[in-house]
Order: sequence, then structure tokens, then C-alpha cells
Amino acid sequence: MVDVKTLVEAGVHFGHRTDKWHPRMKRYLAGSRGGIHWIDPERTREELANAARFLEKLSEEGGKVLFVGCKRQAQAVVQECAESSDSFYVNHRWLGGTLTNLVTIRKSVERMRWIDHLEEKGLMDRMPKKEVAVLRRENTKLRRHLWGIRGMERIPEALIVVDVVREAIAVSEARKLRIPIVAIVDTNADPDGIDFPIPANDDSVRSIRLILQELNQSIIEGKTRLGWTPSGPAGETGAGGQTSPRPVADATAA
Repeated sequence: MVDVKTLVEAGVHFGHRTDKWHPRMKRYLAGSRGGIHWIDPERTREELANAARFLEKLSEEGGKVLFVGCKRQAQAVVQECAESSDSFYVNHRWLGGTLTNLVTIRKSVERMRWIDHLEEKGLMDRMPKKEVAVLRRENTKLRRHLWGIRGMERIPEALIVVDVVREAIAVSEARKLRIPIVAIVDTNADPDGIDFPIPANDDSVRSIRLILQELNQSIIEGKTRLGWTPSGPAGETGAGGQTSPRPVADATAA
């Protein structure tokens, strides 16, 4: 498990301005400096260890995890971590009902796969160019929002969230369905209602990357005990271990 020095070097202790804090974060603070709240890195280490143990056990029992992080600083590492552990992810926009109305989401996934099928079989070559352009634009949007959850046929056993303020809808849906939530919680957020809050800077790329990689490693270790092995190089498999179809051509090509 990562030590306090490494956490500090990644800047996990830098919070928000003191006039933009949530009082329930007080128990995780080490004070303030220059009008900025400082998070106690020892508390970060403790909570990160608790969350990692939970995820390792969950994965060892076959549970699936959904990473959620749509802010620019989190998008790349969310996808990298999820793909390396065959987990699910949302890293562009959370669609309302992703958890609470999964049936509708699955219909959109099937629509995406249907358009993929048309592309792969060359059936679009027989269609009017205008119709092809419309389908490709639609599929570009569907892929952006649904690619990371295309294999999610049932609700996941846990969520890992970056920035609970920004991803409030995802948090609300998970709480409604009683899905355990692991989350990076900055000084402007309410940690109550989060099962495994990890007090840390959720704006720094280095901070986000360090914490997500530690959590993801726990997922991998748990799955490995279950007999899991990586499915293959990036691009060969998708979230949930599904084979990725050939990318659809850019919508502007038609």
C-alpha cells in the first residue's frame, strides 16, 4: 500500500479554498494554509487502505466494479484502470438512469451494436450517404457515452467515483440501489452517504491517478485469486472482457 510520503508528493493533501468547504469534512482536515484547506494524508492513507481491502474482497468473490469520472483530469486514467482490470467505466457523461433504468441503457447498447454490425458487414455501402452520415453521428455519440459499459448487463457490485459533487446523479442512483460507493472526496464534498470515502484532492491528475491505480491494483489482485487473467492488449477487449468491434469511421467521412 502507498505510503504518506508518496501521497504528499502527488498532492493529495491540497483541498479547496477555506470558504468552499463542507463542514462534515472537518474530521479529515489537518488545518489550512494560504486560505486553502489541507487534508490529513494519514487519514487518506487509512481510508484508501480500507477501500482497497473492500475492493479486493469484492473482486475475489466475483463482484464487478464501475469506475465513474467524467471530469477532464480523470477521463484517461478512469479508462486505463477499468480496461486493465476488465471493469466497467463511464468517463464522458453520466446518463441519468444508467443504474436505475438499466433496461433502457441496454437498448441503446444494442442500437450501438446494430450500427457496428452494419459497418462491419459493409451494409452501409448500399445505403444513401445521408442516412449513413446520420447513423455514424449517432454511433459516435453512443460510443462516447456507452462504450465503457457495453458489457454491463446487470448493475455492478460497487462504484468508484471521482468527485462526488460533479457525479451527484451517479452517487444518488447507487445509493438508491444500495450499491457500495468508493469515492475520492475533496474538502468541498459531503462524505456522509459514501461507504468508503477517500479524502483527497480530486482536481489533480497526479492525485487521481495515484489513488485509482491503488484501488485498481486491489481489484486485479482479488480477481487474480479467482483465476482471472488479463484478456489481452488494449483494443482487443472491452469493459467486462468483451471483444471490441472494429471502430466506426468518423461521422464526417460521409
